[in-house]
Amino acid sequence: MLMATSLFAGLSTASLHAEEAFDLDALIAAAKHEKPINIYDSTGKIVEMADNFSAKYGVKATGMKVSANSQLEMIIRENQANNVQGDVVLITDAPAAQAQLLPEGFVESYLPADMVGKIPGGLQNPLAISTNANVWAYNTETYDKCPVSNIWELTEPKWKGKVALVDPLTKGSYTDWFNQLETHGNDKVAAAYKAHFGKDIETSEKSAAAAWIKALAQNAPLATAGDDPIAEAVGAASQKEPFFGLLSSAKFRDNADKGYKLGICDDLDPWIGWTYIKLGLIASKTQSPNMAKLFIHYILTEEGIAPQMKDGKVPTNTDIKMPENEPSGLAKVSDKLFGYDAATGLDDFDRREEWQDFWRVNYSK
Repeated sequence: MLMATSLFAGLSTASLHAEEAFDLDALIAAAKHEKPINIYDSTGKIVEMADNFSAKYGVKATGMKVSANSQLEMIIRENQANNVQGDVVLITDAPAAQAQLLPEGFVESYLPADMVGKIPGGLQNPLAISTNANVWAYNTETYDKCPVSNIWELTEPKWKGKVALVDPLTKGSYTDWFNQLETHGNDKVAAAYKAHFGKDIETSEKSAAAAWIKALAQNAPLATAGDDPIAEAVGAASQKEPFFGLLSSAKFRDNADKGYKLGICDDLDPWIGWTYIKLGLIASKTQSPNMAKLFIHYILTEEGIAPQMKDGKVPTNTDIKMPENEPSGLAKVSDKLFGYDAATGLDDFDRREEWQDFWRVNYSK
């Protein structure tokens, strides 16, 4: 029998093929012969996940909270310096990873063979470990139901200066959303216009999606540096005229932690929010490829991804069900989300600057 350390050595293209035979026990044995690993993720929950992984398998992994932008820079520099510190990267900037990390061989995508039938095909290469959501939210104390029924209402005088969202100039996922809307959701944006105004849309913009984005920008939304100010503006108690906002489903934990009154606008036409994906990738020059692959396998299980599920992150493993006590209640309305299509991720990346300029030109405070 071959030594366990040689069964999974290296991160060659062949070793990353999902079709290879998968032997979890051999992978665990091989991992125990390797150096400790570090995992980069943009959520602090990675610390708990790495600790749980280490305890389960008797190895040493350290979770490090690193923003998506910093992850990109660090992975590239570490590879070029032959000094890998981040062995596994869990990154929400999928288009940038597709454009900058994967083509240059800085990272590799690995799908364990026993997960092939559990992960949807479009999320296998590169491997996505979770789907994250930004949802439209309102204050449930002020309103007995969502005060908005159609996204085009947000472009009207009633909501001028009263809509909050993360500044699209500071977060690539927002301009990716704009591009996805135009590429994959334009017909529904146009249909929503007709449903609201009673006539077909006529616009000088190149799409209904662009027309809606322009009108929203011109209606003086509150553009913030992150989700926390939005959660407060929308959900803080005892407000007469709270904001309506777009924010991460993770912020619904503030209802318990801070007494907020956030509720998902679950009947909004045509979507109640939109999703983006988190990729799980392995540094190509890691000195601990087996432990890195073992960690990827671990976070594709319910036990591994559980800490992030509490924040409304939906596993790509379709066998895993969301917990009933997840604060946002997203699982009950997930079919009403505008889903991210990774097939056009490179186009999303290529058009970021174009969409940023479009927002910048039209934004009115």
